[in-house]
Amino acid sequence: MSDPFRLPAQGPVQAYQTFSVRSRSDRMIKTVCEKVGCAAWRLGWESVIDETTDLGRAQAQYIRTQSGRTFREQKTATGQTVFRFESGQRCFAEHQTRPELYLVRDGDHRGNPTGQKRQHANAADWVDHMQEELGRFNEDRRRG
Repeated sequence: MSDPFRLPAQGPVQAYQTFSVRSRSDRMIKTVCEKVGCAAWRLGWESVIDETTDLGRAQAQYIRTQSGRTFREQKTATGQTVFRFESGQRCFAEHQTRPELYLVRDGDHRGNPTGQKRQHANAADWVDHMQEELGRFNEDRRRG
């Protein structure tokens, strides 16, 4: 893999900070439908249940009394029950994603001269930090 294109640095490495978002390839966490772009969450879905079986009766009972989801129910000509779920609610799948790490370190691609690193707890804090730094940079630039 070739090195990325970089413009020549305009200052010493100490004058830079690097903001990055990474994820660990060896770790997965449970997450909500919206974060993984779940089609059932976005569009809604149907579950066809055969209530002539023990499993089907248990599934239908769960949907009606414990699922906490909004649905419409109808019977088909073959005697199956169709539960139509509206969009915007959690589906029945267990979604997983890789957690993101919001990182800031001193320096740039040439190195980290101070060794200082910081991991923000969430994206909002990381964005706030970056905006503060950009504000300082713009103010310094405006002053000349």
